[in-house]
Amino acid sequence: MEITRSGSQPSGVGPADWFTGRVRIDPLFQAADPARGAGALVTFEPGARTAWHTHPLGQTLIVTAGLGRVQREGGPVEEIRAGDVVWFPPGEKHWHGAGPATAMSHIAIQERLDGRAVDWLEHVTDAQYGGLK
Repeated sequence: MEITRSGSQPSGVGPADWFTGRVRIDPLFQAADPARGAGALVTFEPGARTAWHTHPLGQTLIVTAGLGRVQREGGPVEEIRAGDVVWFPPGEKHWHGAGPATAMSHIAIQERLDGRAVDWLEHVTDAQYGGLK
């Protein structure tokens, strides 16, 4: 058994190569081999979002606070709220982030395949972000 104490891991800033706006990443767990899982609490300030990306084994988001937005390639921009759970299948191109006037936090859980948990792509444009139907 291993207990990771709250506050024992430093928060990080979401790098500009992968995010637009202010994003804080608080690591929760990184499973040791042979396990592949990892999780983080990610907090997006209003208007902040990820770049487009995919996950080789998929990703689960558990929204813990606020109001956000999410989109898969070819689909509509959708609102997500505290308590929502979002699943992206392996290889599905998508992005997620806060609403334009509200922050949003979620727990992101994904697995590594051959050492990789995510493939980052191009940034989400303002027009794409604003495309709520």
